[in-house]
Amino acid sequence: MARFTLPRDIYFGPNALSELKNLKGYKKAFIVTGGQSMRKTGFLQKLEDVLKDAGLQTRIYDGVEPDPSIERVYDGAKAMREFEPDVIVAIGGGSPMDAAKAMWVFYEYPEKTFEDIKNPFTMPKLRKKAIFVAVPSTSGTASEVTAFSVITDYSTDIKYPLADFEITPDIAVLDSDIPMTMPKTLTAHTGMDALTHAIEAYVASARSDFSDALALKAISSIFDNILDSYNGDAEARGKMHIAQCLAGMAFSNALLGIAHSLAHKTGAVFHIPHGCCNAILLPNVIQYNSRVCMERYAQIAREIGLPGATDKQLTNALVEAIRELNKKLNIAQTYKDNGVKEEDFKAHCQSIAENAVGDPCTASNPRETNAENMLKVLTCAYYGEDVNF
Repeated sequence: MARFTLPRDIYFGPNALSELKNLKGYKKAFIVTGGQSMRKTGFLQKLEDVLKDAGLQTRIYDGVEPDPSIERVYDGAKAMREFEPDVIVAIGGGSPMDAAKAMWVFYEYPEKTFEDIKNPFTMPKLRKKAIFVAVPSTSGTASEVTAFSVITDYSTDIKYPLADFEITPDIAVLDSDIPMTMPKTLTAHTGMDALTHAIEAYVASARSDFSDALALKAISSIFDNILDSYNGDAEARGKMHIAQCLAGMAFSNALLGIAHSLAHKTGAVFHIPHGCCNAILLPNVIQYNSRVCMERYAQIAREIGLPGATDKQLTNALVEAIRELNKKLNIAQTYKDNGVKEEDFKAHCQSIAENAVGDPCTASNPRETNAENMLKVLTCAYYGEDVNF
């Protein structure tokens, strides 16, 4: 038997944040956010005002860093236990949402450790103390609708994608006013992250008719809107905000593949943004996986109107279309061109490949892989070579 899980409620569109006035009957809201951007733009204050108008006492926990650490998660959970909220609200990019999800676990189960939950689908039942509300400020991670949270162990430079349907948010608020504040580089990186989510979900081993429909719609909308969104078009920003959510619903259920396995590990070691890593890796991973699912990539190419008389021609056209997007979004196509020195790459590439094999996303990749092939794909992505094995 398969399963398909989504948040109970998704509010979307301009001023969607105001819909949180419907949170009646709750007493305390613990708000988790990142740096100063939500405060400077006024959205943090707006969130707090809406919650207070609904009758909730609030506390803000800010300063969640990009790629949140295990220590940050423990600290936030401690603050939650002191405040005792019955609603947890995360607002910001993927990092505060991911951190808040993990904090939620340790708030409800203070006796647990990170070791207890780092393996997929090992989390205890949640919602004994609080429900979870997610408000994304970026258009890429889709953490507001997913069963995932990425937490970094800086003692080993390994990112752990925690996975369990228990941490799927109860409510997602897609306020299309918020992503208008994103700078261009962040818009590019998060947009390519969303595209990678959708493409990997469409070919993943756990895919279904439900996830296929969401993934294809997301891919089509992203190709239509990502460049206009990058250039600041308001309507396109709003459409990208919805498209990345559709991709999130797809991959949360269909799972992902080795583009994400390698992005998790390279991002932690080389300190390159996650979406940028995915943009670099996606063409090479498509080439690698096409040996076993070329017809799926060809269907994606047909969906977005690319030329080709055969599945191979269509798949090649998809790879080139993604590379062209990267170029127009000013994303350098290789790790080398993104500033990773060759000596650093050679020093870490073997351990990255080995750790990527153990990443939870590897299990759902359509083509089986091992450390040797993972290293070959990574090497191609470093030097800008095609994958032909």
